[in-house]
Amino acid sequence: VQLQASGGGLVQAGGSMRLSCVASGGAFSRNAVAWFRQAPGKEREFVAAFRLGSGSTAYADSVKGRFTISRTNAKDPTYLQMNSLKPEDTAVYYCASSSGWIILSRLRDSNAYDYWGQGTQVTVSS
Repeated sequence: VQLQASGGGLVQAGGSMRLSCVASGGAFSRNAVAWFRQAPGKEREFVAAFRLGSGSTAYADSVKGRFTISRTNAKDPTYLQMNSLKPEDTAVYYCASSSGWIILSRLRDSNAYDYWGQGTQVTVSS
């Protein structure tokens, strides 16, 4: 399975952007897909996750109420709608997918994901 993230770019603070993550080479009907991000000089951090089957979602506190993760079915892209962007949202955003069902408590755990995309740069100017 290969993941392709796209949709990044430059936006002013307060603006919006939508990232997409497309999977090829396979589809899992009950897996989880997540977005993580890594800013320069910082560790990779969890942003949002969606678990297909249950429709459960999880968000980092820093993006809750501003970002929305969505996915319709196993074959559709996973989207991350980002609104009210802040300069501190600047980072490389990575999408990740598990190969199967994972429990809710592990949605934020990067080790729970088996496949990773190459990342897309999001830059928010002040």
